Amino acid sequence: MSMLAIFIDGGYLDSISRDEYSTRVDIAKLGEEIRQVVGSKSRDTVDILRMFYYDCLPYQSRNPTQEEAARFGKKRTFFYSIGRLPRVKVREGTLKFRGIDKFSGEPIFQQKKVDLQLGLDFALLSGKRSIAYAAIVGGDSDLLPAFEIAKEEGILVWVFHGPAKSRKDGCPTYAQELWNEADERHEMDADFFNRIRR
Repeated sequence: MSMLAIFIDGGYLDSISRDEYSTRVDIAKLGEEIRQVVGSKSRDTVDILRMFYYDCLPYQSRNPTQEEAARFGKKRTFFYSIGRLPRVKVREGTLKFRGIDKFSGEPIFQQKKVDLQLGLDFALLSGKRSIAYAAIVGGDSDLLPAFEIAKEEGILVWVFHGPAKSRKDGCPTYAQELWNEADERHEMDADFFNRIRR
């Protein structure tokens, strides 16, 4: 039996599921769908060693509004519920307020620790050869060094990405660098999201 680790960038997944498909994702179904896709190209049976979910709680000011408090509480409950699923580990980063966009007037936030934690977990499991397959749901090119380590250890690296077209804001839905470096790629299209709908 070959083991698979799944690394999910929660912000990336939320962006695609919300902006492209207007749906909410069942994390357990997502893991099983990824396992089936990877298993369909494997000679052995594939089982999930662990799923890691990386995200930040929403920003909350010192004196939070009712809306901020509700959004924060809802996300915390979500983290708690998926953290109780078998073989799932939630890794929380922090969200930092970086000011107001001078054109849109919208607040600017930046995630901290998420990419670092993902890269470390990815490299650690790769270095220990605990897995034969690694699947990333994400698009941040900061993960390239972890990809290189995994591939040097003989681990097959998959990227599960959103549509290749650009989002409404002009940003690509996945990083070209990760796509180029992956051993296997799988587009999470409308059918994929229909199967993992919550």
